[in-house]
Order: sequence, then C-alpha cells, then structure tokens
Amino acid sequence: MGALDSVVFGKKKFSSILEEIYNNQNKKSTQISGLISELKPLINDIGDATLIVPLIKEYLDIGVRNDEQLIKMATIVQRALNNSSSEDTLGITEQEKAELMEELDKLNTNFGDKKEGNE
Repeated sequence: MGALDSVVFGKKKFSSILEEIYNNQNKKSTQISGLISELKPLINDIGDATLIVPLIKEYLDIGVRNDEQLIKMATIVQRALNNSSSEDTLGITEQEKAELMEELDKLNTNFGDKKEGNE
C-alpha cells in the first residue's frame, strides 16, 4: 500500500485529505467569484464600497485560514507516514506540536465566535 493510500483516521486516506484541499480551493474560488459578482451591483458610491469590501475580505480570510489548517494537517500526516519506522514519534518537534495546538485553539475560538454571531 502506497503512502497516499494510508488510512489516517477512520476511513479517511491521505489521498482523500489532499483531494479535499484541492476541491475546497476550487469551490472557494467559485464561491468568491459568485459573491463578488452578486455584490458588485450593490456598490453605487464610495460609501457602499467601504461597507461591502470588508465583507469580501473576511470571506477570503476565513477560506485561507481553513486551507492553511488542512495543509498543516496533511503535513503532519506526511511526516508521520515518512517516519513510520519509529513508532513513538510523529516526526514533529515539541515546538511544532505546540504551534499546532495553538492554531487549533484559535480555530475553535474563531468557529465558536462565528457560530455565536450567526445565532
């Protein structure tokens, strides 16, 4: 079994994670283009633009952060697969583990804030 076919968790393979990153990127591009084309007619003057452009920026930033997390996860899995000969380590340093945990905490906080804001 190749490294790309290795099961990471549940029934999720490493190749599935890479495919998800690719599909998310394509989907996001389509969504952003659609959003911008829907918002363009609403901009009649500079005042409208100052209200709408920050919304578009926020959508872009959220998408970028989500992709970064998926890419970090893929990096961890790739290192784990490459270092499968040593069973005790994932092939990342303690500092990298701490950084990943901080990012996970930030994501959870951001998700909770966004969820509360939508309710």
